Order: sequence, then structure tokens, then C-alpha cells
Amino acid sequence: MQLNPDNEKPIFLQLAEELEDDILKGIFAEDSQIPSTTEIAVSFKINPATANRGVNLLVDEGIIFKKRGIGMFVAAGAREKIVSKRRTAFYNSYVLPLLKESKTLDITKNEIITMIKKDTGNEQNRD
Repeated sequence: MQLNPDNEKPIFLQLAEELEDDILKGIFAEDSQIPSTTEIAVSFKINPATANRGVNLLVDEGIIFKKRGIGMFVAAGAREKIVSKRRTAFYNSYVLPLLKESKTLDITKNEIITMIKKDTGNEQNRD
């Protein structure tokens, strides 16, 4: 994991996203323990309150849960929750603006599909 203090996004949000990324990559499986907020704070040289805020954000979303006296664990279904949340964000941040701009430019949906399928060089097309 790597946090960027120069990023406009607050450190606690970057931390939460990094933990989500690690869950998506399988680094932290469901029901597995994640590092403590103290370990995270020391590892990234950040304030423990900032680490706690990032972790608690995921607790509030039901992605991580606390076992009193033991630590923090990845919740069952966490991966699906993250994927669903990010798909919704992707749709709102990219697809809706694309459709709005395509309407302005009179680009049809078929033309958009053709553009998406166009070979971009090194990347393989996904169907």
C-alpha cells in the first residue's frame, strides 16, 4: 500500500481505498484479519486517528468488522460490496458524463460501442 500526502483526496480515504484494493486483490480474504490501526499508522507514518478514521469508514460500510479484543476482520461479502460500490461510482463518474457529452455531439450508442471496441494498441479488448 502507498499513500500520497500530496493527493487532494484525504489520507483516511486513500487508506480506505487501499484496504479495499487489497481485499479485491485477495491480499485480505473474507474473515481474515487486517493489520491493526496502530500497525497501519506506524507502517505509513500517519496519525493513528487518521488510520482509525479510514478503517472505521470501512466498518461503517460493513466491509470490515471488529472482534472485541482480537482485532479487525474482513466481513463476509466484503468483495461484492466493494465491487458494487465501485461499479456505481464508475457509472456516475464516467458513463453518465460520457452519455451526456455524446448527446451533445450527436454520437450514437453504436458509435460509442465502436469507439470502445477500437483497438488501443497494447490493451486487449474485453467483450
